[in-house]
Amino acid sequence: MSFAQNNDTWTPFWDKDTTHTGYKDKNSIIKIEPKFMGMTIANKFDDIIVVSEEENESWKNYYLTKTGKIIGRDSLYIFDNGPDCENEGFIRFRDPKTDKMGVFNGHGEIVIPAEYSSITKVINGMIIALKGAEKVNDNHGGGCNHFSWAGGNNYLIDTNNKILIENFVYNDELNFYSLQKSKEPSLDPIRENFLGVDGQYYSFINYDKEFKLWLKNSLLTDLSKENLLKHSYEEFFYWKEPVGWINEPKTKFINKNYKLIKDKLLELSNPTCDYFVTTNGLNQFIYEADKYNQYFNNCNESKDWKYPMMSIIINHRDKKNSSQDHFDFLRTENGYQLISVSIRKGNLK
Repeated sequence: MSFAQNNDTWTPFWDKDTTHTGYKDKNSIIKIEPKFMGMTIANKFDDIIVVSEEENESWKNYYLTKTGKIIGRDSLYIFDNGPDCENEGFIRFRDPKTDKMGVFNGHGEIVIPAEYSSITKVINGMIIALKGAEKVNDNHGGGCNHFSWAGGNNYLIDTNNKILIENFVYNDELNFYSLQKSKEPSLDPIRENFLGVDGQYYSFINYDKEFKLWLKNSLLTDLSKENLLKHSYEEFFYWKEPVGWINEPKTKFINKNYKLIKDKLLELSNPTCDYFVTTNGLNQFIYEADKYNQYFNNCNESKDWKYPMMSIIINHRDKKNSSQDHFDFLRTENGYQLISVSIRKGNLK
């Protein structure tokens, strides 16, 4: 291996028979010859990644830093059949002996010891950590090995393993980049407050509350074409049979479908409208253009903890059939923007 001394991002490339991957720098200089398979899924190498090698008809799985340091052999943290991906220069691992979790930094050093039952990714330098819980397996009577946690205590900690908040209730709707500290609880209706161990209040914006307030005050009060264009992403994605997903510039799409979209959104102001809001992330198989790279991490997973997709789902039911209309709003640096529409009762042009 040839390792660089700078901080440029490395990208993977295949060998001739597309069975092994290596990594090269921004100047296409090979830094690691193709040798990895299996769990090697990072499409960007910033500080630390998970890699797999085949050796004597078995697998070697470990964490690799850019300086060539190998750590955490057979200590991969696996979730949903995939290994962890670095976030903010940190990556999680699981001790196979104790089944506890910890965190490596980008230098391959243990910054959070493996003493927690479960921990989240590092987000804005903070981690939600569950300690002292028991794993409860649910095999559903078959081969699935799903489980949940029972008992234990949740903490909000930093990357020095310092406890910031005790008894921190897990909530994936919180925007950790919106942290404010104050002597008194925030009175902002879209924020949630937590008393820290230092006696100060930590408050975070709740994405769900933020979106619903924005929807009410910024969009539904003015459904003019101009305002809809203002709060739309530069291009729209919509489903059309039998073609599938189609994308069009927002002006073209809204000009063709403005009345239908307006009428559907007007339903939300009707007290009898049956709808709900869910939080998701961008689908990497739909939003593939380079302009969407900022919304995905180095393993092409949606960064829904920073750029959530808020979906409004309107239910339509009668005696024989039921259908749903979907309106997807992506939280961007410019606020919430309508990016995708799926309408079952009505034809998009």
